[in-house]
Amino acid sequence: MTAPLWKGRFSKAPSEALAELSRSIQFDQRLWPHDIAATRAHAGNLRRAGLISEVEEVELSQALDRAVEAFSGGSFRFDPSDEDIHSAVERFLIDELGDLGARIHAGRSRNDLVVTDLRLWLKDVIPEIAEGVHSLQEALLGQASAHPDTLAPGYTHLQRAQPILLAHHLLAHAFALARDFDRLRGAYRRADVSGLGAAAFAGTTLPLDPVQTASDLGFRGVFDNSADAVGSRDFALEFLSAAAILAVQLSRLGEEFVLWTSSEFGFVQLDDAFSTGSSIMPQKKNPDVAELVRGKSARVIGDLVHLLGVVKGLPMAYNRDLQEDKEPVFDAADSVRLCLAALAGTVETLAFNVERLEAAARERASGATDLAEALVKDGVPFRHAHQAVGKLVAMAAARDKDLADLTAGELQEAHPNLSLGMLELLDARRSVASRASHGGTAPEQVEAQRARLEEILGEQRSWLQSARPGR
Repeated sequence: MTAPLWKGRFSKAPSEALAELSRSIQFDQRLWPHDIAATRAHAGNLRRAGLISEVEEVELSQALDRAVEAFSGGSFRFDPSDEDIHSAVERFLIDELGDLGARIHAGRSRNDLVVTDLRLWLKDVIPEIAEGVHSLQEALLGQASAHPDTLAPGYTHLQRAQPILLAHHLLAHAFALARDFDRLRGAYRRADVSGLGAAAFAGTTLPLDPVQTASDLGFRGVFDNSADAVGSRDFALEFLSAAAILAVQLSRLGEEFVLWTSSEFGFVQLDDAFSTGSSIMPQKKNPDVAELVRGKSARVIGDLVHLLGVVKGLPMAYNRDLQEDKEPVFDAADSVRLCLAALAGTVETLAFNVERLEAAARERASGATDLAEALVKDGVPFRHAHQAVGKLVAMAAARDKDLADLTAGELQEAHPNLSLGMLELLDARRSVASRASHGGTAPEQVEAQRARLEEILGEQRSWLQSARPGR
C-alpha cells in the first residue's frame, strides 16, 4: 500500500479506523474528469511560473491523457491508499512519471483542488438538470396547447372552487418550473468561480496565476479571498436549495397525478409505460412515477439540511467536515434528474378525460363568485354581496336545489338586486370567459400565457446552448 501523500510529519501510519473514516474515494471518484482537467490547468500554471519546463508540461499532459483512458476505460485500479480522487490521480502521475509526477502538487492543496473539482462538476450537471426542467415545461406546454378550450374544475383547499381552463392549470405548473430554471441558472453562476490557486487557505509563495488558470478551466471568475475560496460551500448550498425547491414543485405535480388518476377524480389516464400494476390485484394501474417523485423530494430536502448542518458551525477556513459536501450534492443531482425525466414522459403521454373534467367544472355552485361580483357591479358593497350569495347557496343546499333552479322569489329573499337573468352567469364557459384580468383563465389570457411561456422557453434554450456549447 502506498503511503499517504502527507506522511512526512508522522511517525505512524493512520489507524484503520481513521483511514476508513477519511476515505471518500468511494463517492468522489466520479470527479475524476474534473480533477484531471484541474491538474492539467495547474501544470500549465507551473510552466508559466518557470517551475516546470515546456517539455515537462507536455510529459504531464500526455500522462494525463493516459489517465483519462485509464479512468474512462475502467483499467485504473484504485489502491487502498487512495483516500480520495485527488490522491488517486496524483498517484497515477507519480507511478507514470516519478519525480515529475510528484512536482504537480506544488502551489496547490487538496483544499483548493476539491472545491474547484466540485465547482467544475456542478457546471456540467446544473445545465443537464435545467434541460430536464425545460423538457418538463415543454411537455406541460404541449398538453396545454392540445387542450386550449377544455374546461376543468379549479381547486382551493382541495375543494372545487371556480371553473377554469385545463390549459390554465397546466401552465401554472410550467411557470413555477420556469422559476426553478432561474434558480438553477443562479446556482450555476455562483459555481462558475475557480478556487484553484488558493492553496491550503492563505495562498502560496510561488508565482502562480490563478486568474489565467481559471480562464484555462473555462471559469468566468476567480476567488477574491483565498480563505473564503476553500472554506465556503454556499455555492453548493445554493444548488441544493434550488434542487430542493424544484423537488418540492415536482412533488406537488406528482400529488395531482395521484389524485387525478384515482377513480374518485378520474380526470386523467396514465400511459402504460409510466405506470405499474399490483403483484396481487390484477385490475390495478398505479401512479408509481408520481409516488416515487413525492418520496424523492423528501430525500432532496434532506440533502439540503445535511449540508446546512455541516457548515453552520464551521470556523473559517477549511475544515475536514467539508468532505461531507459531495454526497448530498451528488445525491440531490441524481434524484432530480431521475424525477424530471420520468415526469416529462408521464406528462407527454397523459390522456385527459375531457368529459369528466368538463362535467366537474360545470358544477353550478362554482359560479357563486360571479353572482357576488355582479352585485358589486350593481353598486352593492362586496361584503354584503358575499353574504347574500352565501345565503343563496345555503338556501339551495337546504332545499336540495341547484343554484340555477332557484326562483325569482328565492333570489329576492337573498338580496333584492338578484334577478333570474343573473343565473346565466353560472354557466361554466361564460364564467371562464369573463375572467379576463391579467393572468386569468379567460381564453385570451391563457393564450397570452402560452405565448409568454414560449418566449421563456426560447430564452432558456439560448442559455442552455451557452452553458453546454458542445451539446
